[in-house]
Amino acid sequence: MTFASPFSIAIVAMTALALLGLPIGHAMIAGSIVYLLLAGLDMGTAAEQLLNGMMSNYIILAVPLFILAAELMNIGSMTERLLRFCDALVGRFRGGLAQVNVLQSIIFAGMSGSAIADAAGTGKMMQNMMTAGGKYRPAYAAALTAATAVIGPIIPPSIPMILYALVSDASIGYLFLGGVLPGLLMAGAQMAIVAIGARRGNFPVEPPTPLRDLPRVTFAAFPTLMMPVVLLGGIYSGATTPTEAAAVAAAYALAISALLYRSVSFRDFYRSMLDSARTAASVGMLIAGALVFNYVVTVENIPEAIKTWLTGLDLSVIGFLILVNLLLLVLGCLLEGTTILLVVVPVLIPTAKALGIDLVHFGVMVVVNIMLGLITPPYGLLLFVMTRIAAVPIRDIVREVLPFLFAMVAALAVITFVPEIVLWLPRQLGYQG
Repeated sequence: MTFASPFSIAIVAMTALALLGLPIGHAMIAGSIVYLLLAGLDMGTAAEQLLNGMMSNYIILAVPLFILAAELMNIGSMTERLLRFCDALVGRFRGGLAQVNVLQSIIFAGMSGSAIADAAGTGKMMQNMMTAGGKYRPAYAAALTAATAVIGPIIPPSIPMILYALVSDASIGYLFLGGVLPGLLMAGAQMAIVAIGARRGNFPVEPPTPLRDLPRVTFAAFPTLMMPVVLLGGIYSGATTPTEAAAVAAAYALAISALLYRSVSFRDFYRSMLDSARTAASVGMLIAGALVFNYVVTVENIPEAIKTWLTGLDLSVIGFLILVNLLLLVLGCLLEGTTILLVVVPVLIPTAKALGIDLVHFGVMVVVNIMLGLITPPYGLLLFVMTRIAAVPIRDIVREVLPFLFAMVAALAVITFVPEIVLWLPRQLGYQG
């Protein structure tokens, strides 16, 4: 490949269009068409790859359905009842509200599958609760909410894992199971940082919920807490596919919010459908662009070339995993996570297979890396989300989020070098990898 090759020119065109403000999905489609033109190939192949990829991959349908489920939860009172339940459990300890923030993300993770949905869904409420009366610094509250939202796509369900399954052919069900213990490990690291900060900063202690009120609070939140059970129970019992389970999750969220809690107006429902459609369309264009560009990458034989290059380095399994971690952490500072999953990760998978690395373990490690990119400056999308929600300068949030980021990188190292943390639970349910 030379600087004047069709592939090089296509990359330059794609990068230039993205820098000029064109959405990355559109830029990938345009760059791919440039490649097909210069290479003398049929430009209609771009449309063929786009349509075939989007229409034949039934799994992609799960993405907008999980987005809709998260939106429907947010317009009802499900999130509020969840926060009251979490406060009843851990609010009584020093720094209790901060621990509530972590706990609600663990539970919310079993419902939305999206870090952005987690931050947007409970972020504003947690920000108001933590900063009311000057209890916590606004920047600290915003940083903690951004950090805890990272857990969302690691504990199932997970939209990034669905996308990884799309490019790797790994089992979604086993990927979901593989994310449970790593997600809890990440949450434990966050809780440890909160506990240390609570002692050093003398964080406030909230009035404890009387034990006699705990059954009432639990009963009020019980339908919300059952959502992960309904969702994952359907998948692992074989009653539903992951895509069907996403539809069940959306229907369940609507039924609970509208019929049981009676907290949804028609206007709220319409707005949630509209917001879900916009988000799903944005993600869909990104997937479509990646499908077309991946065809170009395959024609250029890039995955095999990289596999040959990496094999020439004579890397061990550990060396390769370290290299992938470093690569993804750096890319996470600059690129959006979905782009990394759909464009960069497929190039790495052949080498992972050649080295005998389990694709479920590799997938969970990749997703954790990409989620850390959401809170890593300068791009860190969650940092920008919380900047808007909390009205706090991003530099202040970055300073407060660093201890959580370092703790989660340490957890990532454990996940990388101890595969059983990922594979133990899938193997209990029949995984042979």
